[in-house]
Amino acid sequence: MRRARFLAPLIAACALLLGLAAPAQAAGYRYWSFWGGSGDGWTYATQGPATARPADGEVQGFRFAVSADSQDAQRPRRAPDFAAICAGTAPKEGTKRVGLVIDFGTRADAPGGESPPAARTACARVGADATTADALAAVAKPLRYNGQALLCAIAGYPRTGCGEQVSATPGGPDPAGSVSPSPAPRPVTDLEPGPSVGLVAGLAALAVLGAAAGWQVRRRRR
Repeated sequence: MRRARFLAPLIAACALLLGLAAPAQAAGYRYWSFWGGSGDGWTYATQGPATARPADGEVQGFRFAVSADSQDAQRPRRAPDFAAICAGTAPKEGTKRVGLVIDFGTRADAPGGESPPAARTACARVGADATTADALAAVAKPLRYNGQALLCAIAGYPRTGCGEQVSATPGGPDPAGSVSPSPAPRPVTDLEPGPSVGLVAGLAALAVLGAAAGWQVRRRRR
């Protein structure tokens, strides 16, 4: 009975620590993500469109959305079907054809006061050594980049903003002036969280609770 009275406050303290130290919902970042297409669907690109050099017959995708990191980034909602995208574009010597899927996202992900255009596809005929950025510029101007060469807008959308952090609360306001240093076009490893404070605090509290219980049992055996 005395042991129960002794452990009860520790259990309550443990629960309190876990509750207070639980991490808040992670904020997201509004940006254009870059994808490579294949017969299996979409794969998050490991390099930016300015350095990627697709071969003739490849499909590249872009999706505008709010994502916490590369692990939950939204894929383009159209299939990377090169045959369908470039059906009307014949091969030509000295050039290559790159299929592009441009998904402007949903109204929920749009900046305030803007509405996303309908998703579209395009077949870009570019030079054999062209990058994905070159292909995009050939079919989806105007493009907008920031000072760090981050792709901010495709076909003029969105009109403003570039990789800004948005509220963690659905429907909440966007923090003014809060910008992600590099949320896209490469995987956002710098935004992926490490072990949470809540997890560390919880484990510490449980360790203290276990040690106290062991001490009480040894005391009763004496």
